[in-house]
Amino acid sequence: MSLQLKVCGMRDADNILQVAALRPAYMGFIFYGKSPRFVGESFVLPAGFPAEIKKVGVFVNASAETMLATAARVGLDALQLHGHESVEVCRQVKAAGLEVIKVFSVDDDFDFASTEPYREVADYFLFDTKGKLYGGNAQTFDWSVLRRYDQQVPFFLSGGLTPANVAGAVALDGVNLYALDVNSGVETAPGKKDLGLLQELKNNSRL
Repeated sequence: MSLQLKVCGMRDADNILQVAALRPAYMGFIFYGKSPRFVGESFVLPAGFPAEIKKVGVFVNASAETMLATAARVGLDALQLHGHESVEVCRQVKAAGLEVIKVFSVDDDFDFASTEPYREVADYFLFDTKGKLYGGNAQTFDWSVLRRYDQQVPFFLSGGLTPANVAGAVALDGVNLYALDVNSGVETAPGKKDLGLLQELKNNSRL
């Protein structure tokens, strides 16, 4: 399967539709109140949002009930679990018919065996840079550590991806990379994506 693109941290209705016109496979919306890209409690998708773009809700340590209620209200297709969610919570989300993207924070010493309990309940993993924040740290990690990952669950790569460095991510071979997850590296302000930077990133990654 060809490499996919997810644009995360979207918030502004006009910007959402502008980015949607570039047809990423996924678009992410953050439902975590401490994030500068938090969409708010009453968020709804703007009219005209393309049905073929999968809508991802990003949560941090929320209950399955809260996440599923939000998913039903907004019309989400997938949930990205960015905290310390249990296998059971992931199982409940998956049983509701939503895709599960389980996030792991990676540094040089990351033990990929810690992903194994989630293998049967996650459709995808997402490997992000370990930092002080739950995502949005705008830093990369040493991508060579991904060669230690030997499971069959495909993964999203996140953390500091920019037009300048994305070619290095695309060049990774022998790993089960499914999608690139971009956020701060194509922004002019939190939640506001620069269409020129995003198009440049797409060009440099041949997406």
